[in-house]
Amino acid sequence: MASQATPRYTVPGLTVKDAGSLIDMLQQRLHALNDLHLTLKHVHWNVVGPHFIAVHEMLDPQVDRVRDMADDVAERLAALGGVAYGTPGALVEERTWKDYSVGRADAIAHLGALDVVYTGLLEDVRAAVEKAGDIDPATEDLLIEQLRDLEQFQWFVRAHLETSGGTLTTADATTEKGAAKKAAKS
Repeated sequence: MASQATPRYTVPGLTVKDAGSLIDMLQQRLHALNDLHLTLKHVHWNVVGPHFIAVHEMLDPQVDRVRDMADDVAERLAALGGVAYGTPGALVEERTWKDYSVGRADAIAHLGALDVVYTGLLEDVRAAVEKAGDIDPATEDLLIEQLRDLEQFQWFVRAHLETSGGTLTTADATTEKGAAKKAAKS
């Protein structure tokens, strides 16, 4: 399943080769979004501490929107002539990142880890926007809309991690656990 076959047909105005390229890219976006919504629910269920309710309630609308994003990506992928693989096995087999690494933890620690998750995801979405922009404005538009929402979600997360001086308590953290540890100390 790692690579989609070239579709037999696609939307008018695209070649099947270009559609195949978009399908492969969109399949990774679908995996990332499915993984994100599960990760957000994991955090939702496992936050503790004085910021519990704020973080717990902040995450549900993000989960809902990310699920909608996954549906939009899957439908675009299908419209291009591909097959949207949304099973857990396909996600685990094809993802290019490790599983979320923080269990039950302080809400601020989870937010530190989520900041790292969002950073990686946003970097990948920006690369996908660039690739789609070279091929198909409809796919590019879909991804740009999602990029805006995901950036807003990271802003919500970062608002809890920002000092009054405007720096992030998790600055320079490159791993979820490292960011969680830095966030929890502040």
